[in-house]
Amino acid sequence: MNKKQWLLGLSLAGASMILGACTAGNAESKEAIKNEVITVGSQSSDADIWRYIADSEAAKEMGITLEIEEIDGGPQLNMATVDEEVDVNAFQSWAYLQSFNEESGDQLTAFATTYLEPMGIYSSQYTSLDELPNGAEVAIADNPSNASRGLLLLQAAGLITLTEDFDSFGTPSDIIENPQNLVFTEIDDTTGPRVLPDVAIALISNSIALEGGLNVLDDSLFYEEVSEDTKQNVNILVTQPEKANDEAILKLGEIYHSEEVQAYIKDEFGGTKVPVQLEIEELEK
Repeated sequence: MNKKQWLLGLSLAGASMILGACTAGNAESKEAIKNEVITVGSQSSDADIWRYIADSEAAKEMGITLEIEEIDGGPQLNMATVDEEVDVNAFQSWAYLQSFNEESGDQLTAFATTYLEPMGIYSSQYTSLDELPNGAEVAIADNPSNASRGLLLLQAAGLITLTEDFDSFGTPSDIIENPQNLVFTEIDDTTGPRVLPDVAIALISNSIALEGGLNVLDDSLFYEEVSEDTKQNVNILVTQPEKANDEAILKLGEIYHSEEVQAYIKDEFGGTKVPVQLEIEELEK
């Protein structure tokens, strides 16, 4: 072999090694993306759903690896997201997020809808709202988003009338008609099922009702339904603004609404988590 042939052979071998290294590097990079770990913060029944999703075929097919962090308390979950202790949280409604952002000054971002979990009007003393006496005591949440939601539910049930500009920050002071002179008592909304014996009616969100052994479709006197009037109560997936367009994170909305996951949710929660698949822009209108 002459010197020219030897140099040519060495050059080709080096090129082959570089190409092989690049190919291997690209493969490793793609594998890293495919197996990206996303941390989801959640609580109670929602955490159970996301633990199921983490092991689902839908997540595997999307190449998503999930770690679930259960954190009790809405403010704590949102702050964990702000502080990037979790990538995504799954527990809150659109109205709750707006209230949090307004009060905290932070700007967390919703990127997908999940379900409407109907709030219900419950009673252990009466079997119909028509039976409510004058001056009946109503247990209402002491947090702004669920309090305003409860008031809208009472209006939908025909018990009160609210101001025309009532929104997710509304309070009982915005009631303009209260023909039965309902009396409102603020409670920690997690205690709703326990206070039922002490009040005429209680406004209880579905996740808390489920934990108390209540099914909103069967046990409440009146409950929310999916409509234009309840879209602010649709639950959402939330992340930091800079991650809102991340391809892997956006896949979580698709995985949640897959047939496999929806079948599990319907069976596990008795149909009380009503699936809602809307563009976030629809909630902003």
